[in-house]
Amino acid sequence: MASISLALADDHPLMLAGLVELFRPEQDFTVVATGRSADEALEIGLRSSPDVFIVDVMMPGNIFDTVGKLVERGGRTKILAFSAMSRSDLAIRMLDSGASGYVLKGSSPQELIEAVRAVHRGEIFITRDLACKLVEEQRIASLRIATGAPVKLSVREAQIIAMLTRGFTNRQIALELNLGEKNRQELYDDPNAEIKCP
Repeated sequence: MASISLALADDHPLMLAGLVELFRPEQDFTVVATGRSADEALEIGLRSSPDVFIVDVMMPGNIFDTVGKLVERGGRTKILAFSAMSRSDLAIRMLDSGASGYVLKGSSPQELIEAVRAVHRGEIFITRDLACKLVEEQRIASLRIATGAPVKLSVREAQIIAMLTRGFTNRQIALELNLGEKNRQELYDDPNAEIKCP
């Protein structure tokens, strides 16, 4: 099996060195270039045409334009955004610019490696926690459009949604939020029961 050629761009030298070391022992990856700015990323992308290019979202320069130019070029390179920022607007803007994925820097090394393999296969990859957040925001936006009015969540509803996006089960939510005995019993009897928010 041919190795996946990788380029890496991050303006933090320690992070960049860590990424190189992460992929070095993996036999199916070859790091072909590194950079520290959006301008260097564009130059690397045009010169090296790596299979996958991991780019920091917040490095100097306009990374959104860089991603757009590399994608418009029509080459084989898949762009994987890598960021400490879990803001939905940044993720959506990167994906709209042509990135094939968005991985948070707090993710595990294994998740980043899987993300690279996924985008190389032509898939879209978004860190799970961020994907849940994007879906929930889209759902709320759809409700706003359907009702014509802003959707207002109670404090309890917001807590429940936050816990659901972090993977809590209904039972865990009931226990964590100290819901009443009746609600808790309903959740024990039916794990798919709707949680009633006081």
